[in-house]
Amino acid sequence: MIEIKRLTKKFSKKPVVEDISVNIEPGTITSFIGPNGAGKSTLLSMVSRLLNADTGEVLLDQNNVKKWKSTEFAKRVSILRQANFINVRLTVRELVAFGRYPYSKGRLTGEDEKFVDQAIEYMNLNDMQDRFLDELSGGQKQRAFIAMVIAQDTDYILLDEPLNNLDMKHSVQIMKILRKLVNELGRTVVIVLHDINFASVYSDRIVAMKDGKLVKNGTTKEIINPEILREIYDMNIPVQEQNGCRICVYFNSQT
Repeated sequence: MIEIKRLTKKFSKKPVVEDISVNIEPGTITSFIGPNGAGKSTLLSMVSRLLNADTGEVLLDQNNVKKWKSTEFAKRVSILRQANFINVRLTVRELVAFGRYPYSKGRLTGEDEKFVDQAIEYMNLNDMQDRFLDELSGGQKQRAFIAMVIAQDTDYILLDEPLNNLDMKHSVQIMKILRKLVNELGRTVVIVLHDINFASVYSDRIVAMKDGKLVKNGTTKEIINPEILREIYDMNIPVQEQNGCRICVYFNSQT
């Protein structure tokens, strides 16, 4: 389990994340939602050790993440940032192989190659694994980066807005794959999302934030209701049931 305990982060003396405590339950998809500037990405960055907290701590298996050796931490927790820029020309397979670095240190074994093959297969990239990244569409490239994270073979997968700039088809494909990772492989996924309907349909739990503070943490059913949504977004958002899912109809809502 990942335990977030009273995390606070300030930039220029302004709180961006303020005294947040949350437990990430194993074997679930937990989505961080909230308006722009809520502190979602900052919170995720502190959980993944990309950013130091001013106060508070993050525990992985009851041990402070700061005390984990980098290699051992990378075998347990993987992170995909919002912006992924690589300054060398790589094929899809070469990128995915980077996910094995905590194990291989750049010298792939037969075991490493198996994990690369599995990740490429899982993300349906077989027919383009020898193509260069700069030849791919945005959706294909994002799938390649997620395959790299899958190849890392961690218990916890942290994704910061992985659906940005993707069309509906590719967004749905990626969310279905993440759902399979949880259901079939027992992974734990933590994801920052802007689209509350993707959070509603695919998440087990939701962490709702606003102005750097925790508004509500609970099951999808607890969070996706008009009262809580108004508190988060300052909008009247009707919720309809469709095929067992709660859909937020915010396109023509009245504030």
